[in-house]
Formats: sequence, C-alpha cells, structure tokens
Amino acid sequence: MNLPTDVRADPPGSLWKRRKTPTATRAYRCQCGRPVFFRNSRCLACGTPLGYEVQRERVLPLQPGPQQGSWQLRGDNSAALYHRCRNFETAAGCNWLVPYTPGVPDDHDGNGLCVACNLDRTIPDLSFEDNGQLWAKFEAAKRRLVAQLLALGLPLASRVNQDPERGLAFDFLRTPAGGPRVMTGHADGIITLDIEEADDARREALRAALREPYRTLLGHCRHEVGHYYWDRLIRDTPWLGDYRALFGDERQDYAGALRRNYGQGPPADWAQRFVSSYASCHPWEDWAETWAHYLHMTDTLDTALSFGLDADEVEIDDEPFGLDALWRPDDAGAAPFLEFVNSWIQLTSVLNELSRSMGQPDFYPFVLSRAVVGKLQFVHLVIRAARADKHQNGPQPTQGMPK
Repeated sequence: MNLPTDVRADPPGSLWKRRKTPTATRAYRCQCGRPVFFRNSRCLACGTPLGYEVQRERVLPLQPGPQQGSWQLRGDNSAALYHRCRNFETAAGCNWLVPYTPGVPDDHDGNGLCVACNLDRTIPDLSFEDNGQLWAKFEAAKRRLVAQLLALGLPLASRVNQDPERGLAFDFLRTPAGGPRVMTGHADGIITLDIEEADDARREALRAALREPYRTLLGHCRHEVGHYYWDRLIRDTPWLGDYRALFGDERQDYAGALRRNYGQGPPADWAQRFVSSYASCHPWEDWAETWAHYLHMTDTLDTALSFGLDADEVEIDDEPFGLDALWRPDDAGAAPFLEFVNSWIQLTSVLNELSRSMGQPDFYPFVLSRAVVGKLQFVHLVIRAARADKHQNGPQPTQGMPK
C-alpha cells in the first residue's frame, strides 16, 4: 500500500489517534478473503501462493507469471513480475519477492536475494540441521526488523555489495567447539548475532541469569541496529550535542562501564532516568535501548491498528504525560507524539493484564518515566529528519539533520 507523501511524512505510530488506520499495515488477506500473516508464503485456507512485496509493504496473493519461475500479483493488471527470494528454498524460508525483468538477471544485486537477505554477510554452516532451525528463527525476526526500517524511511543499504563503507550487514555465527564464544553486538556496520540464542531454553537461561525482564530475537535485532544508526545519524552530525545533553557523553570508558554494570549493578534510581537497567550502563546503550523501545512501540501500535484495536476504547484510569515531559514541547508534532506515547501506555496496560490472565510474564514489563519520554521524542525526531532527508535527496544513504 503506497500512502500519500503527506501521510508518510510521519513515522508509523505517530498518527495513532488522528488516523484510525496504520501507517504500515500488519493485517493481510488472501484472494479468498481469509486472513494471512507476515510470515506466510501460502494461504492455509485455499493454498494460494503468497509473497511479501517490499514497495507495497504487504503480503499479497500470487499467480504464475509468463516466464518460468516468475510470479505476478494476483489480480494485478500491471506488467510487474517477481521471483521469490533465493532463500525461499533454504532453511530461512524467506517469503519476500524480488523484482523480475525478462532478459535481466532476476535477482537483487546479482545474488537472487531480497532486500532483507541481501544484508547477510555470514550465515551458519547449514550442514548441521539445528543450525538451519536456529538461523530460520533469527531470519524471521530480521525480516520484521527490515520491513519496519523501510517503512520508517531510514537509510538502508547492504555493506556486502551496495555500500561497503556505510552499509549494514549481519553475521549469524555459532560458537565452535572449544570456543571462543560468539558475542552478540555491533561494530562498524556489522551486527553479529549468536544463533544459539534462538534456542528458547538457552535464551531464557540467559534472561534469568542477567536479570532481564525481556529478551527476544527481535529485541536483539532492534537494539543492535540502534548502534548502527547511532553511527549513521548521530556521530559527526549536528545531533551530537543534543544527544550528549540527553543521554550523556559516549566518550567515557565503555569497557569500564560494562564491568561496573555487571559487577555492581545499575544505579538505585535507574528507573527514573532510563528505559531499562541495561540502558544505565553507558550512553551508547541508553541510546540503543531507547531506540529499540521506540521500534517496539511503533510496530506494536501499527499492528494493533491493523487489527482494529483502538486505544480510545481502552478504559484505563491513568495520568497521561503532558507536553512538559517532552524534550522539545514546541515541536510541531509534539501533540501527536504525546498521543502516541499515551496510547502505548493504555494499550500495554491491557495487554499486560491479558498476559497475566494466561499466567504469562507481562507483555511489556517496563515503565516509561518522564526522562525516557523525552529521550523517545529525540529518537522520533532523529528518525523523522532522516526520513525527510531521504525523501528530499533520493534513496541514497543520508544523515539526519535536526530541524
């Protein structure tokens, strides 16, 4: 679904109450009328093939095209042709589509991979069956991440074959017998992910050992890509001074900060100043955690709107945040942003109760403080500026500039 430019000027989630439809929909239907979902490559009701079309940001029903291996959108009168991502036939099971032009190599940058899979620099050894299963779980999370980054209008290019200096790439690794242990993290545009965390039992053991209320594969992806976008949108830009005023000076010793965090724990008042205890250990981690939470919020609110859930109908007696909680209360989009935050609090209050009704941990086990709301607005404005910059200057990677 291609939304008008004036609507898409704001990132997903920011139009929650002014607009009763999502900016990036998460609810899709097959040609038979039955609901289908982001991960589906075939309708379970009628068997119609499905694919995710990146430009339209939708899972759509397919029909065979005129060339061998090509596909068309079912009922589409245009001449647009596609082929499936090369990873459709691998353990990753990617359901994304790649534009197909007869007579031209039918691939994305010469490798048959879609926009999301083209970000992979290293994949695990698939001769080991469980590696494929673990990688598939991480790839599903990464596709969700990439779809959101594209919907937000952020600069996104592959470090593998598009932008070797400023692009993004993923290494999916597993610790070999005898070590050294793979560490999840980001460095110079490369996000390393330990695929063993896709094992639910191992991830839960780590979550408990590190006293984290929330630890998921998508959470890892969103957090680590936050570090990447700090390099792209904050470092060496006019945003840096405001970032340091809000989050702190990132030039302080990072390794020492992590040692203090794991040795002494977070400061006693961390909940009044940070979105999570881990965010308190260093300004880089504060940014990455706040960034990840902004992505959690925008995607979840869009999903809620996609399925007809409306925060206006939630009856929760809470005290909403006012303009005085914002970093820039005079910004033209301050009121819609506040609606976004307050809607999130109402929605998650109900979702937490639903989780408790099933005996499950809270859906969103965090409390947003006034300080965190100000930081979330900063992230929002950085993304908004990057989106506007990209729209103005074309699809090439750009740096965000404050308005």
